[in-house]
Amino acid sequence: MEDAVQRTMVERARDGDAAAFDALARAAADRLMAIAYRILRDVGRAEDAVQATLLQAWRQLPGLRDPDRFDAWLHRILVHCCYAEARQAKEQRHEVTFLPIHEAPGADDLLTIAHRDQLERGFRRLSPEHRAVVVLHHELGLSGPEIAAQLGIPLGTVKSRLHAATSALRAALEADARTSPTPRERTA
Repeated sequence: MEDAVQRTMVERARDGDAAAFDALARAAADRLMAIAYRILRDVGRAEDAVQATLLQAWRQLPGLRDPDRFDAWLHRILVHCCYAEARQAKEQRHEVTFLPIHEAPGADDLLTIAHRDQLERGFRRLSPEHRAVVVLHHELGLSGPEIAAQLGIPLGTVKSRLHAATSALRAALEADARTSPTPRERTA
C-alpha cells in the first residue's frame, strides 16, 4: 500500500472505520503470517498469533499516535502475540511435510534436504525471542536499531539475542553434523 494511502486508511481506521481496518488487515495478512510462521514454526499457532494480533490492533488502534508507524507498531504486536503462543505450547508437535516425488532424488538433492532439516532442527531449539530477532533481521532485513524500536527493547539486547541465536544455530548444526551420517552414508 502506498504511504499516503496507508496513512489515510490508518487514520480512518483509528477513527472507527471497520472497512478501512479490514483493508489494512488484508494488505498485511500474508506478511504477518510469514513472520509468525518463521517465529513459531507451526502453521496453526502462526494463524492464531496473526488473529490475536489483528484483534489487539483493532482494539488498540485509537491509541496509535503516529499513523506512519503503523507497520512497525503492527509487527511489535505480532511478535508479542507470537511470544504468547509459544508460551502456551507446552508440548512440541512435529509436523511431517511430504515432498512431491517426481523422480528419484539425486545425491545433491538429498544433501540439500538434509541441510534444510538440520537448519530447521537448530531453529526450533531457539527461544521465540531469539527466533523473532533472527526473522526480523534476516527475513525482513531490519537493522538492529529498527528491531529494537519495533520490539521496544534495547539495542544491546537485540545484538546479544542475534549473536546468541547465531552461535546456537552454528553449535546445533556442528553437533548434528558430528552425530548424523551424511545422506550419502545412509544410502550406501
